[in-house]
Amino acid sequence: MNLIAELQARNLIQDIMPGTEEQLVNEMTSAYIGFDPTADSLHVGSLLPITLLMRLQRAGHKPYALVGGATGMIGDPSGKSQERNLLDLETIRKNCDGIRAQLERFLDFSDNAPNAAVMVNNYDWFKDFSFLDFIRDAGKHISINYMLAKDSVQKRLETGMSFTEFTYQLIQGYDFFHLCTNHNVKMQVGGADQWGNIVTGTELIRRKGGPDAFAFTCTLITKSDGSKFGKSESGNVWLDRNRTSPYKFYQFWLNLPDADAAKMALVFSFKPVPEIKTLIAEHETAPHQRKLQKAIADEMTIMVHSEEDLAFAKQASEILFGQSSVEVLRLLNEQQLLEVMDGVPHVSGALASLADGLDLISFLAESGVFASKGEAKKMLQNGGISINKEKISGLDFKLTSQHLLNDKYILLQKGKKDYTLAMFA
Repeated sequence: MNLIAELQARNLIQDIMPGTEEQLVNEMTSAYIGFDPTADSLHVGSLLPITLLMRLQRAGHKPYALVGGATGMIGDPSGKSQERNLLDLETIRKNCDGIRAQLERFLDFSDNAPNAAVMVNNYDWFKDFSFLDFIRDAGKHISINYMLAKDSVQKRLETGMSFTEFTYQLIQGYDFFHLCTNHNVKMQVGGADQWGNIVTGTELIRRKGGPDAFAFTCTLITKSDGSKFGKSESGNVWLDRNRTSPYKFYQFWLNLPDADAAKMALVFSFKPVPEIKTLIAEHETAPHQRKLQKAIADEMTIMVHSEEDLAFAKQASEILFGQSSVEVLRLLNEQQLLEVMDGVPHVSGALASLADGLDLISFLAESGVFASKGEAKKMLQNGGISINKEKISGLDFKLTSQHLLNDKYILLQKGKKDYTLAMFA
């Protein structure tokens, strides 16, 4: 398998060092990608480096995931307009543990595999590295002029850059040198904004008399409007189910704009390129069916979570956007119900008020679901109100404990997709 040709077919290669393709064709190669431990979970924006490591391993190469325990205490200026907050050691260790647990889902770390994945933390070789040792062993080999010429530095000089951040490229360069010397890692991979830091590493290896080192970068993944990929209206889309539920994760991919769907399918899917292009062609003939979005949403949800989570996400989508029944709602446990209703407005009511029957119109107005009783009454008369997915017709309808889901909730609906979850306690 020619990995570089595969990545080029997916429009992923940005920069590549001479000899890189030949190196990957000729022998099993150890290659690394770095991850910032800024949180204890990776997010959708991290899926590109994750899938690159997966592709490397599936092509027979040995992937190294470097978590920047040391560099996370400094902050990478690449692509940043201001200096990031510094993290303390305890937080970084917690974040590294969380990232390791997530990477184990995607990569084979088993000892019996010749190309088993390896995770390293650069804090391990920097923690006892004195400043004097560093400037002697690394600093003297890279000139200030060389470092100043980097785009990431030039852009930040306009607004100001601390010495701490200025040293980042040299520290990252030393990572590559250390891994090359101690683990025979011959290649570094990263995003296009990392090219300057990466070539500092290859230059340091060369100047310290090391072997040939190789690298390539991938294009930065942006949405059609130019904004950063991996965020929703509510912020990052996390890989941790406790931060972003599998349902919301599925919806993120399902709601990709048509202008982005083809690009994201090529970038993230492990389907063969010809199969993806067939899907793209089918999508273009009937975009309203969202066949491409459904395919990538299915694949990504299974890859990051599970087939069971995908099945639940589809069931949840049917509850909110389809013709599901109260019987389906009652199959959900409390956690599942709250996952489905994440982002839906909540109102509260007194559990005791259901004992003798709670007048629906009064409750809808008093809880703020409708601005007034008159508005609620009009909507009900027009058949626009449903309780737990069942349409209500009688003006004297009363809510009782029999309507409770999980002994606590009632799903109120006005129109087709306007939901409110009422909680009674």
